[in-house]
Amino acid sequence: MSIVVNESWTLEEGADRVSALFEQTFGARPQAVHSAPGRVNVIGEHTDYNGGFALPMALPHRTYAAVSKRDDRVVRLVSAQGQGVREVNLDEVDTHDSDNPVQGWPAYVVGVAWALEQAGLGELPGMDVAIDSCVPFGAGLSSSAALECAVAAAWDDFMSQTPDWSPMLATEEGRAKLVEACIRAENDIAGAPTGGMDQAASLRCKAGSVILLDSKDSSVRHIPFAIDEAGLELLVIDTRAEHSLADGQYAERRATCEAAAKKLGVEFLSELGMDADLSGLSQLEQMRTRHVVSEIQRTLDFAQLLEAGDFVGERLQALGELMTESHESLRVDYEVTVPELDIAVEEALANGAVGARMTGGGFGGSAIALVPKEKSARVMEAIAARYEREGFNEPHFLHAVPSAPAE
Repeated sequence: MSIVVNESWTLEEGADRVSALFEQTFGARPQAVHSAPGRVNVIGEHTDYNGGFALPMALPHRTYAAVSKRDDRVVRLVSAQGQGVREVNLDEVDTHDSDNPVQGWPAYVVGVAWALEQAGLGELPGMDVAIDSCVPFGAGLSSSAALECAVAAAWDDFMSQTPDWSPMLATEEGRAKLVEACIRAENDIAGAPTGGMDQAASLRCKAGSVILLDSKDSSVRHIPFAIDEAGLELLVIDTRAEHSLADGQYAERRATCEAAAKKLGVEFLSELGMDADLSGLSQLEQMRTRHVVSEIQRTLDFAQLLEAGDFVGERLQALGELMTESHESLRVDYEVTVPELDIAVEEALANGAVGARMTGGGFGGSAIALVPKEKSARVMEAIAARYEREGFNEPHFLHAVPSAPAE
């Protein structure tokens, strides 16, 4: 039985690959190459659109965009993960519920330009764009946000060469504005009703740290996450079960939370305390609300433990317990896990993981496990063997290292 580990590319390797695709497609070298990371959320799931806290980090796995500016409003796109060249005129971009929505993955690209223009930042140029990525697609590691943030960096770079544009990537405030544009692209043009955690992680994380993201005001706090020094690793288990946020399940969870908040007279469920009276809600609304409120508290507790000191003793045990409690809440109250996720967590814990949980939106995708380095191989082997016995797809694994943001 082989163990499949998806390694990240170096920045040079990624740039070379995507530049070669650009030249092969468009017949010239690109003017620039930008990239943005996928993300893994350590804890704090389905809290972002509820005004709560999350604790994501950027992955070393990135999406690369080779680009050249055009003199018109046309965006030509090619992807190593797709077929053919797509073409979209920025003057014709409209929302996903319009009579003429942008079809497929180009919506995540041109949606960023649309959102920046909607924010009153002026008219953006067209681009020729080639995309290549080592962020696994469908793994719940935010390949869509990595794509959005890579092209956002490209447009910011091109517009920074004009006199009236202040470079956004150069400041935290500017990066926060790019995050908002990428969220609008995903919500309004691609039609995926996600919160803002993915884009914030891709644009605002730093190497060696997680961010404590307050979704209510979009503020972030960088917290060191020195697991390597503690002899630990964050192992990502890509279950390779089908994963999609645009199939209605995610939207249904969000709508239920919004309905519960309205009944309780609050704007966001994050405004509730752990002892809130939920008796006026339906059973389903109580379950969803219970997860959100408890998950926010777990996230804050996790961040406080990280800031308190090293990964040792009772502190390390408490961190692991919070991760595992998060998974149980997502399984029982939020009902977003699938057998592949539950079994990955079960096998990780049985073979030495300190804590484990599903990560991302759920309904497939990935789980994570905080594992002593010397037990990592055993955990991977146990999960792969169990998947084989269950007849699941072969799992893939990633070694998550807190990495740099979009550039």
